[in-house]
Amino acid sequence: MSEDSPRYPRLGEIGLTNFAPYLMNRIMGRYNASFREEMAQMGLTTPKARTLAVLSVADGPLIRELAVYTVVEQSTLSRALDQMQNDGLIRREPDPADSRAVRVFITEAGRATFEELWPHMVEAQARMFRGIPEEERRAFAATLQKMLLNIRKHEI
Repeated sequence: MSEDSPRYPRLGEIGLTNFAPYLMNRIMGRYNASFREEMAQMGLTTPKARTLAVLSVADGPLIRELAVYTVVEQSTLSRALDQMQNDGLIRREPDPADSRAVRVFITEAGRATFEELWPHMVEAQARMFRGIPEEERRAFAATLQKMLLNIRKHEI
């Protein structure tokens, strides 16, 4: 660091419980763990559940877009998509504008599986927000959206 660089407090000075990335990782770890058993009973992993969630609201994203939306490495996502296609949860089609690119679509079976998983996801979220007023929830989501814009690498 140069002399002109700002001095940031050390982690010991601010503490883990005031370091947002630590808190976000803890929260997401607990959120995912809270319905992992339900996912497993449906033959799903976290990448598969994220894929179904995204595909339930995004029609036919390219695989590279899906990797961004699901926050899953493309190699891990490709393996999950292979399994999901074999299970009849998704289908892949060549992109009409670029034959090298592939778009992913949810099937009726995939939609039914997601609809079965959704109550568990929303209940886990409700537990996280217990006792937090709606106004604070909206403000928190708005702050997270701004943070995502600050750090994003992709236009999506």
